[in-house]
Amino acid sequence: MVNKPTDHIVKSFDEDLKRLSNVIAEMGGLAEAQLTRAVEALVRRNSELATQVVQDDKRIDALETEVGQMTVRMLALRQPMAQDLREVVAAIKIASDIERIGDYAKNIAKRAIVLSTHAPMKPVASIPRMSQLALQIIKDVLDSYIEKDAEGARAAWRRDEEVDEMYNSLFREMLTYMMEDPRNIGPCTHLLFIAKNIERIGDHATNIAEIVYFLVHGRSLDEERPKGDTTNVPIDA
Repeated sequence: MVNKPTDHIVKSFDEDLKRLSNVIAEMGGLAEAQLTRAVEALVRRNSELATQVVQDDKRIDALETEVGQMTVRMLALRQPMAQDLREVVAAIKIASDIERIGDYAKNIAKRAIVLSTHAPMKPVASIPRMSQLALQIIKDVLDSYIEKDAEGARAAWRRDEEVDEMYNSLFREMLTYMMEDPRNIGPCTHLLFIAKNIERIGDHATNIAEIVYFLVHGRSLDEERPKGDTTNVPIDA
């Protein structure tokens, strides 16, 4: 039996969506690895590893460009509607959020290079715990995207408040160190930027969760976004 032209078009579009999801998954994996290595470089005071993280950021940028090219082609040739259109638009938005996560990981690595020239500081030990929570949220929202799991995305979305609370605690700890000894002001400021970068990574992960929820249900989450950052300090790098 010969397939109808419409059958071929549907199959071809499904294959395009599958390739798009694969690229998004690859981007997400790279972003997770970048954040892991950046924090490792900070803790181990390894400037070579941090430099490699900075250089590797272009791999994520290249994949975002690929997503952009793929989605433009799909919109032009397929003219998707309803759920299919949401799939394409979601991919564009998620790729953008992942690219920003990669940028924040690069920023952390840059500051790790600077901090490797300073004496070790106790507050550094708080950064890995915060990054591990952010990494888990990223993993959960990306899994939710691949599996089209709206409730999994919602659960991950709610955990962003934990990241904010950890940032608040670390912020207070840094202030204490800076007040105790003015020589700590420089390195503590870098650590505050690093903590803020991780907090922002959590925000981008919640963006992805919201996109996944909309992708599945065609409507926005009907809850107020959880937010626990009470510092109100504009140090977003």
